Amino acid sequence: MNELSRRAFLATVGGAAACPSLLRAAAQQPAALLPLHTPKIDHLDVIVPDVAASARFYMGVFNTTLHAQPFQGGFRYFVLFGDLPEATRQVGYMAIGESRGRPTSIGHFCTSVFDYRQNSAAITAAINEAATKAGVGGLTGGGGVGGIFNDPDGIEIQFLPAPDTLVTAAVPSDLVEWRKGLVTPRGVDHVLLHVANLEKGVQFYQILYGPPLRDRDTGRAWFQIGDTRLVLEQAAPGQKPHIEHFGVKVSRFDPAAVAAALGKLGAQVVKAPDETAVLRFRDPLGITVELVGA
Repeated sequence: MNELSRRAFLATVGGAAACPSLLRAAAQQPAALLPLHTPKIDHLDVIVPDVAASARFYMGVFNTTLHAQPFQGGFRYFVLFGDLPEATRQVGYMAIGESRGRPTSIGHFCTSVFDYRQNSAAITAAINEAATKAGVGGLTGGGGVGGIFNDPDGIEIQFLPAPDTLVTAAVPSDLVEWRKGLVTPRGVDHVLLHVANLEKGVQFYQILYGPPLRDRDTGRAWFQIGDTRLVLEQAAPGQKPHIEHFGVKVSRFDPAAVAAALGKLGAQVVKAPDETAVLRFRDPLGITVELVGA
């Protein structure tokens, strides 16, 4: 801190101390609900017809551990994007759930929110009020802490209390041997949405995450959320809005070697001219994923 800013800081503190009523008033001001007070995008899920097969595939990609949760007579699997602290269970992850007749897809993404457990109803109301005023629709669905909402385009989004934790019902799974994958995951890097109307999408998501940045080359808008990004892109004519792909931060890797190994796992490596620093692939079911080197 330079001398000028130090003097200004001390003067501010001194002025507040000289007026206790100012300190009381500041302490009584409620924290703003919007933009959301969120550390990052914590997890996402894919919905597939065979959860065990997809869990085996992604454990072949990611050098990590696998957990499972009994769910509606079957299982949900969790591919962890880092080590799981025993005390807090705070870790990013990818959930794999059964599609049950729904199309295979990336189902939802989640940003955890500080104080969400006590403020969830007020936050939902604030989002919908601001979205209505902006003329861009609001959230539908949801219900309770952890419920999944639909954005104005029908894209699924979840909020959980921050810091997000792996669900307590998830326990280590021996479906496949651990730590045999190609790359070591470090967390979610980004999620890309294809939206019906880019400008309306920007108007809605800036209510949640603040002002976006614009990429003039691609036309995309992106929101920096901690060390993760939410990216919006105009959907093609006739295309239904959806989560197009997600990116995972991984430790440094050899792109050529990993690309060759992905092919042996049944994935299709695809060119990514708009993301030159990543390795993009489609899994055996057509879900698109990017590996983003640290």
